Amino acid sequence: MMGVQGVMSRISELKTELGLNPPAPNTEFATALSDAKSAKSTKSALGAFGTTGTTGTKGAGGVTGQSVVEAAKKYLGTPYAFGSTDPDKGLDCSALVQRAYRDLGIALPRTSGEQAKAGTKVDSMRDAKPGDILAFDSPVDHVAIYLGNNKMIAAPKPGDHVKIQPVYETPTHIRRVVDTDLATRSATAAVGAVRPASLQKSTSLAGVPYADMFLKAGAKYDVSPKLLAAVAKVESGYDPRAVSKAGAQGLMQLMPGTARGLGVHDSFDPQQAINGAAKLLAGHLKEFKSLPLALAAYNAGGGNVHKYGGIPPFAETQAYVPKVKKALAALG
Repeated sequence: MMGVQGVMSRISELKTELGLNPPAPNTEFATALSDAKSAKSTKSALGAFGTTGTTGTKGAGGVTGQSVVEAAKKYLGTPYAFGSTDPDKGLDCSALVQRAYRDLGIALPRTSGEQAKAGTKVDSMRDAKPGDILAFDSPVDHVAIYLGNNKMIAAPKPGDHVKIQPVYETPTHIRRVVDTDLATRSATAAVGAVRPASLQKSTSLAGVPYADMFLKAGAKYDVSPKLLAAVAKVESGYDPRAVSKAGAQGLMQLMPGTARGLGVHDSFDPQQAINGAAKLLAGHLKEFKSLPLALAAYNAGGGNVHKYGGIPPFAETQAYVPKVKKALAALG
């Protein structure tokens, strides 16, 4: 049962969704502006791997319901803070749901009422799957993410924190933003773009410098050799002695600190550089499950991709992703 404080919080949330609470100066505008920018960059980042809109995304980049669950679990213990979308300050129920999906490159509306209309309808708890959005009451005043086994993760009420709890009552709405079948098909398409060339119809890198090294590194780290070659083309023009203004070095333009973390002792050694880049790209592809987002992370860092909910709004990164995709397409 909810206490008086919890009831008052829900009343306040309901008033906000009905437009009865005046927005706080600057805060609401800043939040709306941030959400709008994030949605725009997310749409760009997903490209051919998904479509984003106010109703959510189906199968974006091969994202699964379990991916949503794991993204939400990262916020366990975060204090409840009504109206906050910043995990450092706290999250309310709909901010938790929005944040978990945003971390996977999927834009959702801000309020619980709007989230209760996202994606597609699930008829009953019997049909619910991990990652589905559970919405409660009518009008909707609370949302959570279903974990399976009649459990959910939620930011329950003031004075509490993000936690796992039983589904204590039957939801009034269950919504599936990530469609399992579509996600599987999208994942298959994405893997086709990044799997080792030996598993694709064409394994030819004829005329490409360091072709043998790209092929071996691709097979070792489960990354397309053509993708590695495309990155090298854009990064250095296949020049193993290249050094950028920022200090990135070698064929794959690895920063010294990044190179050390990848076990690369000499970034100017083409074989070491290619293996390091393959390892790095493999990690980004596994984490983001999207080629554009993985390339953005290679250029700007995975932290910035998470921070901005998609391709970061840096001119260099915004230009970098299409350049590599164009170079990749040119390799056939």
